[in-house]
Amino acid sequence: MSKLPGNAGVSVLGDKSLEFYRDPVSFYRERIEKHRSRVFQCRLLNRPTTFICSVQAMRELLCEKSNVFQKDPTDLMTNMFGDTIVTTNGEEACLLRLSLTSLFSGSCLESSSDYITSVCVRCLKELSLSRQPECVYSVFKRLGTELVLGLFLNVRAEEQPELFQEITQLCTQHWHGLISAPVNVKVPLWSSGFSTALEARDKLMDIIKDKLENDTQGFVGTLRSLPLPDSSCASQHLLLFISALIPKALASLLTSFTLALSGNEQEEKRRRAIEDPDYLHRILLEVQRLWPPFIGGRRIADKDSTLGGFHVPKGYGAIYISHAVHRDPEVFQQPDNFLPERWSGRNAGQEHFLCSFGSGPRSCIGSKLNDVFLKLERLPALQPVCLCQGVCIFFFSSAAVLLSFLP
Repeated sequence: MSKLPGNAGVSVLGDKSLEFYRDPVSFYRERIEKHRSRVFQCRLLNRPTTFICSVQAMRELLCEKSNVFQKDPTDLMTNMFGDTIVTTNGEEACLLRLSLTSLFSGSCLESSSDYITSVCVRCLKELSLSRQPECVYSVFKRLGTELVLGLFLNVRAEEQPELFQEITQLCTQHWHGLISAPVNVKVPLWSSGFSTALEARDKLMDIIKDKLENDTQGFVGTLRSLPLPDSSCASQHLLLFISALIPKALASLLTSFTLALSGNEQEEKRRRAIEDPDYLHRILLEVQRLWPPFIGGRRIADKDSTLGGFHVPKGYGAIYISHAVHRDPEVFQQPDNFLPERWSGRNAGQEHFLCSFGSGPRSCIGSKLNDVFLKLERLPALQPVCLCQGVCIFFFSSAAVLLSFLP
């Protein structure tokens, strides 16, 4: 057992949070080169923290030692969403997972397959017909928002445009609370970002509670009937499921997918992906590997332990960086190259080495939906790719439709 490379720094003055969040990729690459190790330590959020950039150490953190490394109970996610499947620990997290699993078994979402396809086709067709340059990220974020609010809250943009727009704006304001300093200040003519986010959360909760009281159909109707710990639990989870985080992640993945497959030189890849669902699946895995939508995830050591052969003291933080883990050269040869064929060759069956959406017992609950939807005409199965723990968006379906419109 070796000492962690690097320096945890001193309280406050030694904190590297600003440097890390300004450019996470440069941050980890510089330190990997400096320490010649894909596991090292720094001070993050004013806590000594182990940085995980290897597949082996990530698997230890999230799988083999998931009972040692716990969610941080003071995390901003808890402040903004309350106690949910993402923020709780121990038995409470297990019970929530068991209760919510039925929501993602497919039965309560199968009737939405036509809606999902229609939204994807309409949004992407509008993009292909546009005569002006478009920011595809913005288009895809709108697509993700329509899917999230339609599936999880029964609010569809074409049927309730004013309510849809109101919720969209509130979700954006609420999301900004996660990237703002947690200072609740409100004075005449000015409010802090965190204060504005809390106000948006309260308004969203009013809308959600009204839905839970009056809607009996779809996801909302099923959620309200689950045996959850208390009356606020369903509302808090719906707030999580409709958060702006999900459309942003979907937009990130679809934008990367578009950039990887657009252009005349990629015509053969596009043709093959349209004809072969397995090849499309390998492309999506490679997009997720190279351009994960999230930085990673953070845990706290509940007792002394080890990661990657290095000693991690009790109380230390541990953060895995998806971008770095997915480029571990010991697992992925030519780690910076876009090679979908790796998933039918050397890395076949190693999808569990990806950690964009977690791994192990706390991985995304939406993974249960992978085989729910039937094949539609020439489109591959509506196979979901999880976009955050506890939420699933149909990236596979969106990408399949998108292929028809790529230049």
